[in-house]
Amino acid sequence: MKKILPILCVLSITACVSKEKFIDTLDHKKDWVELQTQLPTYPEASNLLEFNIGPTSNHRYYVDSTSITIGKDGVIRYSLVVKSAQGAENTTFEGIRCETKEKKRYALGRNDKTWGQPRISEWQRLENITRDYAQRELAKYYFCPRGLIVGSPEEAIQALKAGVHPKALR
Repeated sequence: MKKILPILCVLSITACVSKEKFIDTLDHKKDWVELQTQLPTYPEASNLLEFNIGPTSNHRYYVDSTSITIGKDGVIRYSLVVKSAQGAENTTFEGIRCETKEKKRYALGRNDKTWGQPRISEWQRLENITRDYAQRELAKYYFCPRGLIVGSPEEAIQALKAGVHPKALR
């Protein structure tokens, strides 16, 4: 028994000195904090960049180039304008979090070109959304190529102008 006690002490000390960092899977990535955002100016037609979401819709989709920002919280924020074939227009201010493949709507555009609060303003998984094809396309082909956020608003603008980010896989 006297010989086993010193061995157990040595083993317990070496276990505490492990070089691997312990990650609690229950708390993993819970330290992310969303930054408070400011609403951009309402989009003007001269700043809109059209992008294609494919044959699933007859609508036309635009991002206001002056509204694109990349926050220190890892969220790319932008104003989205959707125009129907009949002339109706919907404007929203949204964010995409590339790391988690989520989107959030911060504001809705009103007819008087001001912003209003949406009914639902919480993070939603892009895969679980049945009708927001535009956000999935923006994430996959323009703002989050290969799941990584673009490095600057200019990079996002170049991707929109080119029709796809050069690192995106189509």
